[in-house]
Order: sequence, then structure tokens, then C-alpha cells
Amino acid sequence: MLNRRTFLKATGAAAGAAALGFPAVLRAQPKEIKIGAVHPVTGPLAEIGQACRLGAQMAVEAINAVGGIKSMGGAKLVLLPGDSETKPDVARTVAERLINEGAVMLTGAFHSGHTMAMVPVAQQRRVPFLVDISAADVITLNVAQSVKEGKQKTQYVYRNFPTTTAFGRKAIQFMNEIFKATGTSPKRAVLMYTNDPFGKPQSEGFIKAHKEQGAPFEIVEVIPFPEVPTDLSTEVAKARAAKPDIICPITRAVSATLLLRELAKQRVDILGVISPGAPGLYEKGQIDALGKLIEYTMDNVPWINPLSAKTRKIAEEYAKRSGGKTFDTNSGYSYEAITIMADVLERARSTDPDALVEAIRATNMKDPIMVAGGPVRFNEVGDNANASTAMIQILSQKPLVVHPKESAEAKLVFPAPKFWERG
Repeated sequence: MLNRRTFLKATGAAAGAAALGFPAVLRAQPKEIKIGAVHPVTGPLAEIGQACRLGAQMAVEAINAVGGIKSMGGAKLVLLPGDSETKPDVARTVAERLINEGAVMLTGAFHSGHTMAMVPVAQQRRVPFLVDISAADVITLNVAQSVKEGKQKTQYVYRNFPTTTAFGRKAIQFMNEIFKATGTSPKRAVLMYTNDPFGKPQSEGFIKAHKEQGAPFEIVEVIPFPEVPTDLSTEVAKARAAKPDIICPITRAVSATLLLRELAKQRVDILGVISPGAPGLYEKGQIDALGKLIEYTMDNVPWINPLSAKTRKIAEEYAKRSGGKTFDTNSGYSYEAITIMADVLERARSTDPDALVEAIRATNMKDPIMVAGGPVRFNEVGDNANASTAMIQILSQKPLVVHPKESAEAKLVFPAPKFWERG
């Protein structure tokens, strides 16, 4: 039986512990912390999803190797991987399952449509969701607006990846700088895009930035195509008829392969292919499949910082574990998301959702492994305001940063040799 003396002794000890900053017995620290990671590991985006998963797993292992979350007694991170199967409804279902299995935070999901399907789950279940890769502005804007209007109490969705608006601004900025540096002045551009929740807003962001910032070229044709096309001959014929100087494609892996082959087949005479920002133009699978046809293609994408010693070390380990693949946008941003989550957990000293949100909002993580405009910091909408892009180019069958100059690891080539002049 608990007598008065025993009760006072116990409560006094607990109060003393609290005063000293130590957790009470009822708040014992967890031995492991589960993080749910949803990516398209099978289906048309499988190569990308597998890269994301490996990047996230490597980050978890690196954090655990140096002591885990020290502020919580060295608790180890445990990655709960989920496969969206490249389907938004599956992404939502998998997110629910991972939360039921104990995930206290979520990351993912590469495809903007999949990410948007997960957002309501995170909000309803009060599980902080750090978007590693997905650009559509509405992902965070909608949640932030809902909180502002009082429809929801707290925002649990944040993003480290650049938005479509940021993509558009950087694409026009970099293209103007590249044309000036190379003494070229393309006059006509054709914008082609995958008609899905990523491609459509990405194209709109590029058009908006073109109008606001100005460029030497006119966008003379805008051509959408299905997310998973089987043939692009009609779309390429339309593009060819517009007599472009540059083709600006926003693709997925399947569409990138079809598009570049068709551009070569129809002998489209252009100065080069410059994407405002898209996957499918730098992955090893596409480079191996397309060979010389993808050579000299430029892509304005979030990318690893090639001049960072820390990043290069991670890239070497990734190459070993992936069979020689490049540590890139997908693996890099998924890796960095986990490091941000570890930093958040360390400062929150808790897995309480609101404590985690408070720590996310206070994030100021210096020395990111990706090309960035400064430390990782989240603005009032929930986006990392310093997330940025780089212009990469496929040179000697490798994606290399060629712009901006402060991040460049190789000299860009523009204009590019014609498809039929590449040997």
C-alpha cells in the first residue's frame, strides 16, 4: 500500500528530476524511433523510388552509427519503408499502415500526386510529414492556408524540396546566364510536359517565370503528353513544325526515353535540349538506354553539391551500394530529409507531434549536402526557402553540374552537336 510518506517521497523525487531537466519515469525515452518512408519502388518510377529508399536507409544507418538521437538516450532510427507502386491511392493507404505500425514521422513520396494523397493522412493523424521530393506549390500552400483560416489547428506538412515556382525562376535565370556566357541567343522554344500533378504546374511555373523575368526566346508552342506514353511521334512532329531553337521538356523516365529517341528519329534541328526541371533525364537507366542521344542534355534540377567533401563521401558509398549509380536528386534529397528529421528529433527531445512541429519550425541546419542558397530553414508556408537547383548536363555519359559557376564541376557545352553528328 502507498502510504503518505512514500507518496510524498515519490512525487518529490519526480519534481526534483523535472526541475533538473531529467524526464520522469512515465516519460522514459524510446529505444527506437520509427520513420515511415513512402516511395514508388515498383511501377514506372521504380528506378527513382529505389534510389530514394536507398538514400533514406543510408542516412538512417549513418545517424545510428554515430549514436542515434543522443538527446533521447541514443534512440536508434528505424526506417519503415513503403511502396506506393506509383499509384496515389496506394501511397495514402501505405502511409496509414506505416503510422499504424508506429511511425512518428513520414517522408516521401517523390510524385506530387502521391504526396498530395498522403497530406490528409498526416494532418488527420497528427504525424509530421517532411516531404523529401515533390515540387507542386499546392502541397504546402493548401495546408498553410487551411491553418491560417482556422480550419486546422496545426500544420504537420513541411517540405525540403524546391517548389514549382522556384524551379521556374531558377530555370529562366540559369538559361539567361548560360546564353550570355556562350554568346548565343535562341529565339524560339517549344515547351513539352508530362500532363500530371507535377508536369502541369511545373510547365505553368516556367511560363510564368518567362513572362516575369524575360528571356531572349519566345515560347512558341506548349505541348502536353500522357504521364506514361507509348508513342510521342505526333507530339514531336508538332514540335518540329514550330521550328524551335531549343526544346524544353518536363518528363518522367518513360517519356524521356521516348521523347529523345523521337527527336533524333525525326531529325529535329535544335541548339539543344534544356529542361526547366524534370526527372528521367539523368538516371542511370535512361543514360544507359539512350547513350549518345541523351548526351549534352541540360536539366535544371535540385542536385547534390559536388564541391562538398561530405557529399562526395556519401556519393562514394552510394555508388558502392547501388552498383555504380550516381548519388543524385532522388537519393540525395531522401538522404537529406532523414538528416533533417534527426536534427528535429534531437532538438525536440521528444516524439510528441507538436514538439516535433515546433522543432521543425525552428530548424536552421547548416551545410546541407544539396546545392542550396543557405541553411535549411522553413518559412511560414512550410517550405525550405533556401532550397535551390543547379543546371546539370550529361557529359561523357555522366550528369555533371555546369551552372551556377560557384557549384560547377565541368564546363558546359552549348550549342550541342546535332543528334546525327554524335557518332
